[in-house]
Amino acid sequence: MSEFDTNIPTAFDPFAEANAEDSGAGTKEYVHVRIQQRNGRKSLTTVQGLKKEYSYSKILKDLKKEFCCNGTVVQDPELGQVIQLQGDQRKNVSTFLVQAGIVKKDNIKIHGF
Repeated sequence: MSEFDTNIPTAFDPFAEANAEDSGAGTKEYVHVRIQQRNGRKSLTTVQGLKKEYSYSKILKDLKKEFCCNGTVVQDPELGQVIQLQGDQRKNVSTFLVQAGIVKKDNIKIHGF
């Protein structure tokens, strides 16, 4: 019976490497810039993943003034604080965050169609 036990292969976990990478100290914190379609041509741009030490209200104020659009900061129970802007501002927001020195260009993920 013992010779059969030694020949049984161990279970392969395909997600073991991904879990090990997530727990490491060198993980990247991405800022996600997404677009949500509302009704018709109306859309909403959301920004999430900014560090908690930044003042979201001040960033929002500068974004609103720069792009001439309205916006708000929404508290989400799962995602934390999320900045919402009216219109498709994905490219504008990403360039603004890089130029302001808030996020590096490599750490921004732009989602949407």
